[in-house]
Amino acid sequence: MCSSNMKENNIDYDCLKLENQLCFPLYAASREIIKRYRPLLDELELTYTQYIAMMVFWQQGSINVKELGKKLYLDSGTLTPVLKHLETKNYITRARSPEDERVVIAKITPEGEALKEKAAAIPQKMACCFKLEPDEAITLYSLLYKLLGSESG
Repeated sequence: MCSSNMKENNIDYDCLKLENQLCFPLYAASREIIKRYRPLLDELELTYTQYIAMMVFWQQGSINVKELGKKLYLDSGTLTPVLKHLETKNYITRARSPEDERVVIAKITPEGEALKEKAAAIPQKMACCFKLEPDEAITLYSLLYKLLGSESG
């Protein structure tokens, strides 16, 4: 992104231009995507972070809270309030593992499972919001996970 042209004192000030930052379009795209999710998630009374947590619960049923944080790339300071809100809504429960009291297990409730039906149309509605061909979406997905340093999925 930055040119190899050196300016004053061998410093490349072109690197400080907003249009040369990879992070900026990622940041802006992330904000735009979450903004487009908002009206759909408002119908479910979920934030985006609560929604992605529920996606894990719909897939797995229960999960160690530390593993959930890793899967969602969230630290405990961010994840704990999300789980508290989901628990308040009776979508999940949290309990210490009987095998190791240091481990907290979060588990979906029947109410949380019922929410899955209401959320089922969201991915298709979101796919219609963006002008990406299927192969472009697959490439972008792969590149983003490469940036995260993770296996896809």
